[in-house]
Amino acid sequence: MSSWLSSPLRRAADLVIAAVALAVTSPVLLAALAAIRLESHGQAVFRQRRVGRDGVAFELFKLRTMVHGAEGMGSGLVVDQGDARITRVGAFLRRTSLDELPNLVNVLRGDMSVIGPRPTVQVQVDRYSERQRLRLAARPGLTGWAQVNGRASLPWAERIELDLWYIEHATWRLDLRILVASARMAVTGHGLYRGETGGWREPPAR
Repeated sequence: MSSWLSSPLRRAADLVIAAVALAVTSPVLLAALAAIRLESHGQAVFRQRRVGRDGVAFELFKLRTMVHGAEGMGSGLVVDQGDARITRVGAFLRRTSLDELPNLVNVLRGDMSVIGPRPTVQVQVDRYSERQRLRLAARPGLTGWAQVNGRASLPWAERIELDLWYIEHATWRLDLRILVASARMAVTGHGLYRGETGGWREPPAR
């Protein structure tokens, strides 16, 4: 694993970036919270148990983009383009990645970093191979190397390999490159949905 991932300087950068980003985007965040509550029933902030560094679980915060109770409807954890569970406000938030703004709280709490593999749920981690479990060596991130190289449109195994490559080669220069690329993706929405070949697929029911 790259020594940069455990550097105190990197953690300090995470804290500064997250605090400044929350302060700057707070008016947008408040407007989004109000819009979500006005459009549909349920809490505006969605909380989900995710797996973090070393396999330790934490509660992830996001803006709710789907109808209340969506995880128990339709495709469950899998979300595709045109999913009827996505609200109108939610579609905009997902398209612009604004739904991830509350992740900044997770960065401040130490659950996540700004850059790293995206946090997954336990059912996905349970299917990791021994090699793929190395993905848990780093704090999960708001964005990462796999995110800027195809995001959800990539096959699941390919996304994990990109994350593993990042864990071995992370530097501050690479993190800066990922941040710039992530800003572009937020504008274009590229790779937001898995399409026909990308993303994780739930195992068939037995």
